[in-house]
Amino acid sequence: MPPDQLVSLNDLRRAAETLAPVAVRTPLLFDDVLSQKLGQPIWYKPEGLQRGGAFKFRGAYNFVSSLPADVRARGVVAPSSGNHGQGVAMAARIFGIPATVVMPTNVTDAKRAGAERLGARVVLAGTTTQDRYERAKEICAEEGSTLVHPYDDPLIIAGQGTVGLEIAEDMPDVRMVLVPVGGGGLSAGVATAIKLLLPDVWVVGVEPVSAPKLFLARKKGEPVKLSSTGGLADGLQATEIGGKPFLHHQSYIDDVVLVDDEPLPAAMRHLLDRLKIVVEPSGAITAAALLTGVVKPTGPTVAVLSGGNIEWPGLVRLLGD
Repeated sequence: MPPDQLVSLNDLRRAAETLAPVAVRTPLLFDDVLSQKLGQPIWYKPEGLQRGGAFKFRGAYNFVSSLPADVRARGVVAPSSGNHGQGVAMAARIFGIPATVVMPTNVTDAKRAGAERLGARVVLAGTTTQDRYERAKEICAEEGSTLVHPYDDPLIIAGQGTVGLEIAEDMPDVRMVLVPVGGGGLSAGVATAIKLLLPDVWVVGVEPVSAPKLFLARKKGEPVKLSSTGGLADGLQATEIGGKPFLHHQSYIDDVVLVDDEPLPAAMRHLLDRLKIVVEPSGAITAAALLTGVVKPTGPTVAVLSGGNIEWPGLVRLLGD
């Protein structure tokens, strides 16, 4: 994708029109406690309230809806650590087509059960992004189905970017937006939408210390492949930033910061206690960046909470005394 072929505002608006009948327009929620502490208004965009429990439904549905009917009928395959798989499974269920989700062998029970509950066949393959991707390609070749990439596709980026469109429309006076970084589809889409509509807003990508894909890629000027990743934020553990998202990051992301595992449970607990919302570790990383002072807001700030796919046993393990 040459720089002159980045996702456009028209692409984002077409995605929003496609999603309008099926997706949840998630609200902005105000954090009174943190706003008072930091001296700036802090708001959250809680994508755990989205269908499938995460922002991933937006990109998945935008992609699946674009397939010719005869191609779509043969089914779709999603390599996924969890949330993308649930988004694709939800989109497939809406269209009445088969879906296969290739998940890691260490996938959480909540994320595997979520995909199965939505009617997807779950196949386990290794523990890395590459393991899942290779197995997904094999299934597509065997069955004639279509691979739905979790982040490295313009339709996926545009779908995820509708999160940014909604922020810009609902809070035109926002001065800073924080967004989690996994493979890069969400962060690329949100940054693109924000910068095209509100170019003076400061956009910050937030990723785990254990998976600094974008942080290192920006230093080198190109995507780099990490030898390993790990940690609580399982949805952000891609070993390499997507090539297409990276081009968008280079144009539209202002800064990237790193957050350790240690403050993630406290951020989850804060969101549960103060705002009454359940957020998984990956989704809470932007709140953790604010709570720990890794990011210092300079005006009205929106932190994207990317997903809430954690259930009672997982909450007890992380938050139980």
